[in-house]
Amino acid sequence: MAGRLVVTEKISVHTDELREWAPRLHAGDRLLLSGIVYTSRDAAHKRLFTLLDAGEALPYPLKDSTIYYSGATPAPDGLPIGACGPTTSERMDPYAPRLHDLGICATIGKGRRSPEVAEAIRRNGAVYLCAVGGAGALAARSVVSCEVIAFEDLGCESVKRLEIRHFPLIVAMDCHGGNLYERRGSFPEK
Repeated sequence: MAGRLVVTEKISVHTDELREWAPRLHAGDRLLLSGIVYTSRDAAHKRLFTLLDAGEALPYPLKDSTIYYSGATPAPDGLPIGACGPTTSERMDPYAPRLHDLGICATIGKGRRSPEVAEAIRRNGAVYLCAVGGAGALAARSVVSCEVIAFEDLGCESVKRLEIRHFPLIVAMDCHGGNLYERRGSFPEK
């Protein structure tokens, strides 16, 4: 296939370059992602949308950002974060299209996404990346630093700025319409 990046190894990508990489990525590609990601789940998304609707500043820039759907646990002594596995992404589907249209480049989570999210990913040249569910302690090994930047009262659902290094991910949905969840036998049905 002309122009198709054929992946036999994991691709190392920095979040600063993810927008540039997105058109070259396809569902099934494996990444080692490094850089800055922001955690946000249900309760934080509701508050972000309240801020957006009021025309107020958000706690992080949306342009070319990556949102990780994760509710990290408190950090044990000597570590930047506790377990930080992915949350089921479809719970954020009502919010994702607007956030993509406002500039986010990628989301990280687990599970299927709605057709509306798939279309937003396609039209915005973005990607949906999946992390391994049930392996939050392993995911934490890729976190270099963690800082709560908004909604501290939400505890594990507060918005955090994570610096990650070599976080293993799979491209589940690409901007070409590729979707691992639509490939027969790729993932078990719910």
